[in-house]
Amino acid sequence: MHLIEFETKILDIIPRTNNVKSFRFGIKEGVDFKPGQFFFVTIKVDNAERTKHFSFSNSPTEKGYVEFTKRITESEYSKGLERLKIGDWAKLKMPYGSFTFTAEFEKIAFLSGGIGITPIRSICKYVADKGLSTDIVLLYGNNKEEDIIFREDLGRMASANKNIRIVYTLTSADVNKEKWPGRSGYIDEKMIKEEIADYKERVFYICGPPKMVEALTNILKDRLGVGEDRLKIENFTGY
Repeated sequence: MHLIEFETKILDIIPRTNNVKSFRFGIKEGVDFKPGQFFFVTIKVDNAERTKHFSFSNSPTEKGYVEFTKRITESEYSKGLERLKIGDWAKLKMPYGSFTFTAEFEKIAFLSGGIGITPIRSICKYVADKGLSTDIVLLYGNNKEEDIIFREDLGRMASANKNIRIVYTLTSADVNKEKWPGRSGYIDEKMIKEEIADYKERVFYICGPPKMVEALTNILKDRLGVGEDRLKIENFTGY
């Protein structure tokens, strides 16, 4: 795929949680990307152009638009996003990145935290829409239940595809374990062994905050013996 740059308009702005939104942009026919890749988005902030990069949170099987999903912060770029309206101008440059999946592995495992779910949602949707037989386990950590992004969406994919299994875990100390049906605590060696018993057979995709990615990479390599050739890593620094 070759790089392309083009001007477009915002098609839709979708709230995902109380502080996370998805932004959709129109694309022309023939614009393509691989699930898990990222792109650069230029918007106007106080009459100046500002550019940041984001993972695609939609799949190339979802035609007519591209989408990124972002936690809204106090940054100038976030404030600019908050002021955007449907129909506003944007410029996109794409695609970039190798955190991708296009059916080359039979078994994969995703370890994700917070907003790091976005490229993973792209890949899961691709697998679901293509009807692939890929065996997927997703361990997805968040602080609280209301922080889980794409929960209903991921649930529909798992319900429709027996090869997709999702395990949610919450890290907040005040999780009501009697009411919460998922796991609690950070993703660690014990949780990986319990939820992904066949981890030696899988390719791992790790995506989340840098400290989480570093910790999980070390666990997989040093304690579980997962080789570099079976690790795909993406850090989300946030802005």
